[in-house]
Formats: sequence, structure tokens, C-alpha cells
Amino acid sequence: MGLLDGKTALVTGASTGIGLASAVRLAAEGAHVFITGRRKTELDAAAEAIGPAATPVVGDIADLADLDRLYDAVRARGQGLDVLFANASIASLVPLAEATEEHVDTLFGINVRGTLFTVQKALPLLNDGASVILNGSTTVDTGDEGMGVYAATKAATRSLARTWANELKGRGIRVNAVTPGPTDTPALVGLTATPEEFKRQLAARVPLGRLARPEETAAAVAFLASGQSSFITGSSLYVDGGMNQI
Repeated sequence: MGLLDGKTALVTGASTGIGLASAVRLAAEGAHVFITGRRKTELDAAAEAIGPAATPVVGDIADLADLDRLYDAVRARGQGLDVLFANASIASLVPLAEATEEHVDTLFGINVRGTLFTVQKALPLLNDGASVILNGSTTVDTGDEGMGVYAATKAATRSLARTWANELKGRGIRVNAVTPGPTDTPALVGLTATPEEFKRQLAARVPLGRLARPEETAAAVAFLASGQSSFITGSSLYVDGGMNQI
């Protein structure tokens, strides 16, 4: 028996990294998982890795028409949604002096606007008692140079988790954030021209002495998705190796 037998889940940004690891874990726990991402080749590979428990739908959460197509596919299956992991987001290292209008609009358009409409458009499909999980970031607390705009989008995400937990409590829907620390993913590598040195610097700041594996955050997502976290809502679950705790 899996933690999510017979449940239906959706993971956005599921082509690689934490999103893919979470989709794999939710499927392993018994859920049928809808996965979405912008790049068809990567998304198809993710669906193949997960197997018949996955339904891929290519799309961009910043595009409301794509979100409508995604939820049309979920609706057609006829079982609603029990788990929504709003994972899709982007990051880039840009200091204040170099921030452009395009940079700000892109990050807020995906990380905040896209997340908001991902959850809003899911509301008619969310079954009572469903679990909504938003992907946060420890950068909200650390003040890392060059991460100001990204961290601001994740601070907004954290705030939305609290508000939506309050707004949806009448339906028994729980809303939480999962807050990963530095995690060894393609997105992390893409932040810098010297990825190995960057990873060493980040690992040195983590009390456990290493970067997280995507599967470790996926385990936290599975916990928040399941009945094992039935009395947890409005919270932020840190998966940071102690980085923001010690």
C-alpha cells in the first residue's frame, strides 16, 4: 500500500530536478501523476521514466491558455485532483545594479503570477481534503547576493501559502510550502559559469556538508501530499540540511 493509492496528482515543472523526482515519488506512492513542462523532449523522457502512472501535458504556467489545456486534460480523466505540487519556477543570479525590466517581469511572471493561476485554475478540480504544495526557497532568509528578485518571488510564494491555507480550510484543503536548500539539479548548475566551484561553496555553508539530492525534497513533498501530514497547513517545511536552522 502506497501513501497515495488511488489519488490523482499534478506536478508542474516536472521535466527535471525536484519536479521530476517528486513526480516519480508520488507515482511510486500510488498516485496517477499529471506532469507538465515547457520542453516536450524532456517532458516525454520524464513520462517514460515514470511509466504508465504519468500523463504528460506540455505547457508553460505563465501562459493561461496552456494552463487551461492542462486542466482540460485533468478534467477529462474524471477524478479531480488530490495533490497539486506547484513546483515550476526559474532563478537567475542578477544583482540589483544589473536587474532589467525583462528579468523582473520574467521571474515574477512565472514564479508568482504563474503559481497563482496554477492554483486558482485548479480550484474547481481540487477534491475536498486535497493537498496543495508550493515550492519555496531558503533564499527568502539568506539574503544571497544576486538573488534579490528570485528571493522576492519566493517570499511572495511563502505568503500565498499562508493566505490560501486560510481561504481553503473550509474545504479541508491544506496548503503548505516545501523549502529546499541548495539542491544538486540542472537548474542550480545553470546559474553560473563555474558550477563545480559554485556547488562546493554552497555545500560548505550546509551543516550536513553537502548539497541535497532532489529525491530528498521529493520525500518531503510526498509527506505533505499524504495523510501523514493531516494536521499541517500554512507551514513551510525546510529541507535544507540545517542551513537556515543552525
